Amino acid sequence: MPARTRSRSHPSASSDSVEIRLPWWSVALPAVAFVVLFLLMADPGQAHAATDDATVGRILEHIHLTLGR
Repeated sequence: MPARTRSRSHPSASSDSVEIRLPWWSVALPAVAFVVLFLLMADPGQAHAATDDATVGRILEHIHLTLGR
């Protein structure tokens, strides 16, 4: 005699809608990043370029020469 199997049905499985739940940080982190980048773009006078450090320039030049070959 075969045993009966129970099938679970979710209430949303019968409808055509799809429910998506996101954690709070998946919305908050992009919003914070957008605000920070917007503030940097809105007031570029506060951003100072490091012109005294030649190390970054040498590294970028080395990468450029390596990729250019």
